[in-house]
Amino acid sequence: MPLASGPSPQLLLFSLGMGLVSGSKCPNNCLCQDEEVSCTDMQLMEYPVNIPLNTRRLLLSNNKITILPALQLGFLSDLVYLDCQNNRIRELMDYTFIGVFKLIYLDLSSNNLTSISPSAFSVLNNLVRLNISNNPHLLFLNKYIFANTSSLRYLDLRNTGLQTLKYEAFYHLSALETLYLSGNPWKCNCSFLDFAIHLLTFQRAKSAFQMSAQCYLKRGGAEDKDGQNATCKEPTELSGWPITQVGNPLQYMCITHLGHHDYIFLLLIGFCIFAAGTVAAWLTGVCAVLYQNAHRKSSGDETEDDSGNRVAHRIFRRNTYFGQSRFPQLI
Repeated sequence: MPLASGPSPQLLLFSLGMGLVSGSKCPNNCLCQDEEVSCTDMQLMEYPVNIPLNTRRLLLSNNKITILPALQLGFLSDLVYLDCQNNRIRELMDYTFIGVFKLIYLDLSSNNLTSISPSAFSVLNNLVRLNISNNPHLLFLNKYIFANTSSLRYLDLRNTGLQTLKYEAFYHLSALETLYLSGNPWKCNCSFLDFAIHLLTFQRAKSAFQMSAQCYLKRGGAEDKDGQNATCKEPTELSGWPITQVGNPLQYMCITHLGHHDYIFLLLIGFCIFAAGTVAAWLTGVCAVLYQNAHRKSSGDETEDDSGNRVAHRIFRRNTYFGQSRFPQLI
């Protein structure tokens, strides 16, 4: 489900007011020309101020910037190209790019990213190219992080700390053509199964799909050689397998194949069923025996009572007879 894609009117008014007083001077030690501001290799510790409002290309690579301020960045409503590679950015908060709706190119590679908010890219509907590679401390991506970036065609996730991904994260990326996933410690366990199957179907549906060094675009230069494929690190039996080929083995391991834990579970279940059946049969037998004994006892009491009454009646009749014959009736 796409996240909210528009800022509040109050924030826009505030940003506009701040932008009117911010001026249009070129930042110190930066180069400004033709709607491009280049602050590369300036050892900047913070985001530069006084960036012209009509800037369309902003180059901030090779500095020591730790945070991208949403308000100051939001002044650049015409920005289409932002290069922040090789800095020290630690996290991307909610609506970091709230004012740069036209952004097409975003490079956040080689930073210290540890977390990215699910709504960080929520307003970047026009984003075509995103690079967040070489962030080794980035261990997790929310499944809604790319919910609104439906125009994305190029996504680079190489050399991060990602161990697994949810296939829902790529559900809205219908235009995606190039995806790089190598250099990550992928855990190809049962939780990875859905994403592995998604990669299989994605490869079949997209003839232009490329994975790591297997089908890398030839643009020239040393960086064109990835050198590694996107492979599994765990479990041991799948270590070294390309993640595009583990769909079928994972289906066998997680769905059709029974492991040691499964057999132990089945044995426990079988024992419990056997024990429960044995106890139920024993209780049934005990109840039957008790009922039969009670029934026999009640039948025996009735027979004895009937016999006792008959014997007493016969004795009474005999006594009466002998009494009559032994003592003749006197006249």
